[in-house]
Amino acid sequence: MSRIWHVALTLLLLSVASISYAGVDSIPALTVAKNSTGGQTISLNLQIVAVMTVLTLLPALLMTMTSFTRIIIVLAILRQAIGLGQTPTNQILLGISLFLTLFIMAPVFEEVNTQALTPYVESKIDYKEAISKAKEPIKSFMLAQTRSNDIDLFLKLANKKVDKAEDVPFMVLMPAFLTSELKTAFEIGFLIFLPFLILDLVVASVLMSLGMMMLSPLIISLPFKVMLFVLIDGWTLIIGNLAASFATG
Repeated sequence: MSRIWHVALTLLLLSVASISYAGVDSIPALTVAKNSTGGQTISLNLQIVAVMTVLTLLPALLMTMTSFTRIIIVLAILRQAIGLGQTPTNQILLGISLFLTLFIMAPVFEEVNTQALTPYVESKIDYKEAISKAKEPIKSFMLAQTRSNDIDLFLKLANKKVDKAEDVPFMVLMPAFLTSELKTAFEIGFLIFLPFLILDLVVASVLMSLGMMMLSPLIISLPFKVMLFVLIDGWTLIIGNLAASFATG
């Protein structure tokens, strides 16, 4: 803890020194001004703080609002089903999941950029309206992937009632979406695991019939599972079907 405080203090002193060197006496932490439409605009400094806060929450947002969770769980189950241990490595699985997530979420991000980010950067709308417009495409994507019984569960836990799905608040939708993604990921993982399990049973039965009970079936079945997965072009099938599982229409 002392080292952390030392680093933080050092960064603070460097920031103060750089400001003094630049000839700036003080920087306002918060400034609210009237804009041309009659609303209020926050200062650039506070906007930067807000952006940095969002960046720190980015991993949590990635898992609770995108397709990342389903993809990484399915790929982890696939690796376990083949029996390869740490091959592919966690970094490779994370990289595949991240870029596949960007591919799947590209239409949603494009809609957010068109409806919210670009008008806000061009000062056509204020930040409140930008946030409201940015929520709609993401919420539509999450609702399309969330089971109604999961939404009902978290509405009951939050003691809230809504007339239609579009009125579900984000604080209810996010855990419901994450729960649905976990269920879907395990369903897909079961279907992937089944053929590899059958191959393990066949190899174990053959070894027992030959009286080779001391030899581990996993040692014999592993190269056959790898060969089977390569022959059927498994990576293309898995990634293609994962992307197709998010199709909404």
